[in-house]
Amino acid sequence: MRYMVIVKASEDSENGALPTTEQLAEMGAYNEELVKAGVMLAGEGLAPSSQGARVRYDKDGRATVVDGPFAETKELVAGFWVLQVSSREEVLEWVRKAPFRDAEVEVRRVAEAEDFGDALTPELREREEQLRARSAAQSGA
Repeated sequence: MRYMVIVKASEDSENGALPTTEQLAEMGAYNEELVKAGVMLAGEGLAPSSQGARVRYDKDGRATVVDGPFAETKELVAGFWVLQVSSREEVLEWVRKAPFRDAEVEVRRVAEAEDFGDALTPELREREEQLRARSAAQSGA
């Protein structure tokens, strides 16, 4: 199972405060542990929302771009991991080890093809698999 671990933004992260050398070292050691265990598929920190945008779609599909920053810090994402584990319990064990203080992390299972039932026809499934293969080849994965 794949899980996305979503690191919630803080006032500091939204203000562009950079982590300390100690924090970077702790996070590096944690990431190294994840990689050595073979569970980390991806992980990145994100720039503040002031450097981002949101795209809103109306009911007719027209898109409107809204530039950041965004007001509700507690609703923003500051970084993420994608972890491949055998269970919800295992991902929670890993997340409990993360070197955070005064922070919040959200854990969500990544939907798999089986989760879409009959709506994902064999043709759509094959097309999705081809796109994933092309994407992996382009990224060197």
